[in-house]
Amino acid sequence: MSEWWTYRPSDFLMFAPDTYWRQFELHNTALWPFQLLPPVALLALAAAIVAGPGKRSEMAMRWGLAGLAVCWGFVAWSFLWQRYAPINWAAQAFAIGFVAQALGLLGLTSVPGLRTTPQSGRRLCALFLIAWAALLHPLLAPAFDRPLAQAELFGVAPDPTVVATLGWLLVTDARSRARCMLLWALTVLALAWCAISAATLWTMGSAQGWVMLAAAVVSLGALWRWPYGQQSGR
Repeated sequence: MSEWWTYRPSDFLMFAPDTYWRQFELHNTALWPFQLLPPVALLALAAAIVAGPGKRSEMAMRWGLAGLAVCWGFVAWSFLWQRYAPINWAAQAFAIGFVAQALGLLGLTSVPGLRTTPQSGRRLCALFLIAWAALLHPLLAPAFDRPLAQAELFGVAPDPTVVATLGWLLVTDARSRARCMLLWALTVLALAWCAISAATLWTMGSAQGWVMLAAAVVSLGALWRWPYGQQSGR
């Protein structure tokens, strides 16, 4: 029997990388063409926010949070529970975490005093993450020599959904300490998935894990400079 220190993280992986990526292909095939709708809706709502502060922008922000709640719940059931759990028992716990995030996002839509952030730097970081999740993250499949059929799309796959959520939370602000704490709690849950996904991808030998790390760094960097509840840039 080999000594324990001779094992590598990949030795504990419960599935082959090809099996993991195959789940996305099966998922996309089963949902076609539904998976094209969430990215389009996300970009349309983001465009309304870019138009500037006002009732229309704040309405778009609330609709976006509600849509994200639906997406987290859908990903929890349709991908994590139905497809990922059969090859990774830990996915059941991940699904529960996604449901918790969905409920938190749904609760955030009813918070009075919610608004778009006045911080232009934070808005820029937020829109970058949203654009990445909707437009560029699916292109990682061919970029890493996988068929486009295995692309991960916002609203139906975990990683781009989490990246978009980090962006949407960045563009959201609240006037009270309690509401800011809710924003932080939701951000921490999203960042936790970034860490889990990055670790999984690195264990599979995929450099794509750096993408999730980069999304976490962008989010944390923006919040370090322009934290939730800050009234104006400094």
